[in-house]
Amino acid sequence: MAFTKLNINTAPDGSVYLLQVTDTHLFADEQTGLLGVNTNDSFTAVIENIQSDNIPFEYILATGDLSQDHTKRSYQRFAERIADLDRPCVWLPGNHDMQENMLTLEQHGVLAAKQLVSEHWQIIMLDTQLEGEPHGVMSQRQLDNLAEALAEYPDKHVLIAMHHQAIPVGSKWLDQHNLKNADEFFAVIADYPNVRGVIFGHVHQNYEFQFDGIAFIATPSTCIQFLPLSANFALDHQQPGWRYLQLTAEGRIATRLRRLSERSFLPDPKSKGY
Repeated sequence: MAFTKLNINTAPDGSVYLLQVTDTHLFADEQTGLLGVNTNDSFTAVIENIQSDNIPFEYILATGDLSQDHTKRSYQRFAERIADLDRPCVWLPGNHDMQENMLTLEQHGVLAAKQLVSEHWQIIMLDTQLEGEPHGVMSQRQLDNLAEALAEYPDKHVLIAMHHQAIPVGSKWLDQHNLKNADEFFAVIADYPNVRGVIFGHVHQNYEFQFDGIAFIATPSTCIQFLPLSANFALDHQQPGWRYLQLTAEGRIATRLRRLSERSFLPDPKSKGY
C-alpha cells in the first residue's frame, strides 16, 4: 500500500513553509507531569508563542511521541491544541505512541497523509516505530513505499521526516535507541541526490548536521530536554522548543529554532529516567 498523498500549496516565492513540533508527551489528565514538567502546560505555552511569533507557515509536521500514556484523550488534547494554529497538521508515531489510539487524531482534524507533494518538493513521513521498544526499525513496507515515492517524483527535492535518529547524535544512552536498520534506509535513498534533509524528534534536543550532502535536523521537545553529548541519562535546563522550516524552490532548507523564555519550565533535576 502506497503512502496517503496530500497536495500542498507553494508560497508566492516558490517556497514551502513548515512548522515542526515533536515529543509533546501528553496525558489524558491535563494536570499530570513528566519529570517535573506539566506537558499540557508546556505544549500550550508553545502554541501561544507560535501564535505571537508572526513567522509564516502553512503546514505542521508532528514527529512522534505525542502521548505519554497512550490514551485517546491525550491525542484528542493534542488535536485541540494544534487546532489553535489553524493550519493542516500531519503526524507520525514515536516509540511512546499507540497507533490504534492515534486514529483519534484523524477524527479531530489531524491528517494521516504521509506524502506531501508541492510544486518543487515532496515531504515523506516515515513510520519507524517498533511497538514496545524504545529503538526504531523501518519495516520493509515503509522502505518499499519510500522507494516508490522517490521514484514517482525524481525531479522534486525531498524532505524526509521520522521519529528516530538515523545517525548518531553523540549521546551514548540515546544512540542505543536509534533507527536500528538505518543502513537499509540509506541504501534506498542512495540513488536520489535530491534528498535534501531528514528531520526527526526522539532526542529532545537541537541537532543539526550535514552527512553525505543531507541535512539531519532534530528539534527539541515541547516539554523536557535531554542534555546533549551525555553518556548517561541527563536532563538539560534548555526550554521547550519548536522549529520553522523554509523549503526553497532551489532545494535549500532554511531553519529557525525557537524556544520558550528561560526558566519557563524546569524539570526535576533528580530524575533518573522515564
